[in-house]
Amino acid sequence: MEGKKNSDYKYKKIVSAAIAFVAVFVVGVVIGQRVDGTKIASSFGKKEDVNMDMFWNVWDIVSTQYVDADKVDPEKMVTGAIKGMVNSFEDPATVFLDPEETKKFNESISGKYFEGIGAELGYSNGSVIVVSPLEGSPAKEAGIRAGDYILKIDDYELTSNDTVYDAVAKIRGDAGTKVTLTVLHKGDDEPVSIEIVRREITVSSMQLDFVGENKDIAHLKVNRFTETSLAEWERLWDSKVDEIVKAGSKKMILDLRGNPGGFFDAAVYAGDEFIDEGKIIAKERDGSGNIKEFQSSKGGKLVDIEVVVLVDEGSASASEILAGSLQQNGRAKIVGMPTYGKGTAQTVLDLADGSSLHITILKWLLPDGQNIDHDNSIKPDIEVDLTNEDFKAGVDPQLNKAIEILSI
Repeated sequence: MEGKKNSDYKYKKIVSAAIAFVAVFVVGVVIGQRVDGTKIASSFGKKEDVNMDMFWNVWDIVSTQYVDADKVDPEKMVTGAIKGMVNSFEDPATVFLDPEETKKFNESISGKYFEGIGAELGYSNGSVIVVSPLEGSPAKEAGIRAGDYILKIDDYELTSNDTVYDAVAKIRGDAGTKVTLTVLHKGDDEPVSIEIVRREITVSSMQLDFVGENKDIAHLKVNRFTETSLAEWERLWDSKVDEIVKAGSKKMILDLRGNPGGFFDAAVYAGDEFIDEGKIIAKERDGSGNIKEFQSSKGGKLVDIEVVVLVDEGSASASEILAGSLQQNGRAKIVGMPTYGKGTAQTVLDLADGSSLHITILKWLLPDGQNIDHDNSIKPDIEVDLTNEDFKAGVDPQLNKAIEILSI
């Protein structure tokens, strides 16, 4: 089983996948730079230093002695071996996807129409969880919530061996078909079964409205830091910022709840709008310990606006970078619940057969050097939960608290 040479890879500019998209998504940050495959390869041991005799011994045994000879499929065996190797890092964001999984992942980050339930999935404490249902999605309308543990998909009971991508494959389906998820809501003792009708979904990056008694507080809901391209996301962001400036708003709620991430460059671009020129927005650290700083460069249009940022358990990756940066630079109060905790970045390497390798290559740091992970997520200045009772009653105490702060 000879390894592919670097020339067999095409490099994509993207993704720090942290979460999976079902019409289910995988959470992440996207890297706005190319990655040198030669450097990646050279950071590991040389192939000639690895004894493969045991591998081939097992290969020969199962190939010749397995009881159901018709199930011996060399291609599947190779794929399984690769997945096992990648999974040995115990990093849910470093994964190998076969061609079909790669196709579905690419659809999920394109922003175009696709079919499913509309939810981001992640992995926490050995279980598949809902990071966030999308606004206006079948999942959210049916009652799926951020932080839900997924216990069963139809009649299939998930185990610790099931990955996020396994769950995605089982939840996906054609528009008009149904899937039943058995989930455990945060704070509940008993699971509930929720039937969801799949439909066509398009992902909207952001929406702007004006709230408060006088409708003078801009409320910008940023759902993702991705569009069909970084440039398109930046154009959409610029248009929303111009609307806020034109309206003369002096106060703003930046709503990052349920935002699983996207382009890292988009988070830096947004941060540059709020932070004075020359201040650190974020840092990155590579596998060699080298640290690169990203500083504000323009002194944007929102440097003088009063800001409250809303976050919850579904805020991950790029959204955590932006929220944490605004908090540490003294530009915003954070309201809500502690975030997901995902501060690594992946690149996606497309392989010759249509499969892909998502590999963690960087860690993102806040201005003070803090790494973002499950133990060091973004902590709100004012913690406000949105309970199951609030959800059922259609009330939003987190948004209400932000409005209260900005109305003083």
